[in-house]
Amino acid sequence: MSITAKDVAELRARTGAGMMDCKKALEESAGNMDAAVDLLRKKGIAKAEKRADRAASEGQIVIELSADGKTAGMIELNCETDFVGRNDEFVALSKQVAQHVAQDAKVDGLVTVGAEGDYLNTPWAFDAKRTVGEVVKAASAKTGEKVELRRVARISTTGIVGSYLHFNGKAGVIAEITGGSGAEAAELGKHIAEHVAAGVPSVAVAVDQDGVDPAFIAREREIFVAQAVESGKPQAIAEKMVEGRIAKLLGEITLLGQPWVRDDKQTIKDLVAATSKAAGAPLAVKRFVRFKMGES
Repeated sequence: MSITAKDVAELRARTGAGMMDCKKALEESAGNMDAAVDLLRKKGIAKAEKRADRAASEGQIVIELSADGKTAGMIELNCETDFVGRNDEFVALSKQVAQHVAQDAKVDGLVTVGAEGDYLNTPWAFDAKRTVGEVVKAASAKTGEKVELRRVARISTTGIVGSYLHFNGKAGVIAEITGGSGAEAAELGKHIAEHVAAGVPSVAVAVDQDGVDPAFIAREREIFVAQAVESGKPQAIAEKMVEGRIAKLLGEITLLGQPWVRDDKQTIKDLVAATSKAAGAPLAVKRFVRFKMGES
């Protein structure tokens, strides 16, 4: 398989490694981009993978929150240019799609849609004779640009849904708080959504370790072991060493272990405990969904 300059550039963007290292890794991986990333990380050439699967897309992320704060719908509607993305008609359509999703009880959590997703066949909430796909296609024809409903999410709860939407419509978060629905729970929901949107110190992938994909942990463990072996450590010692690194990684990427973006002397777990005490109820973060334009 021939390795193109574009392939090398993409791998460099994902890993920060040098051009020749990227070219060699792609050759050794038979052009498999993900395998090349892992190879560079195992060799210690790439310290960590940069945010992958980015897309050069414009559009709107919109959140529709019910009056009682118990249901929220969030959508990412993409177009090709910022000019169309800020157009009043496109913004209005984006808000209407968010309203549609908020009303659709069949949606629970995140649904990836894209150009061929099944969700496009859903009857349009504002005209059952049309589908969501037909509405999106009509927008594409009207704007002269490719318009795509990339993903949707909906959370409905007996607790409360916190939300945060960045002022430019490029990032949004909805988060479910259980154990109460009063003022303290609502405030906690807002804080959690804001924190997750900030992505500091890194973007949280789950509430706690139980929510992290075991395949992800296995992959990271394999890479950490390979890095230790590459540095000269015996295999047996390398395998023992990685447990501390895995624990540190999980603390960084799971929400409850992260330092709160507003007060880094507290973890999110501390914040939840303090708010629960103030509310006189065992509040908990059950789940969250984060959208950022152009990121998976």
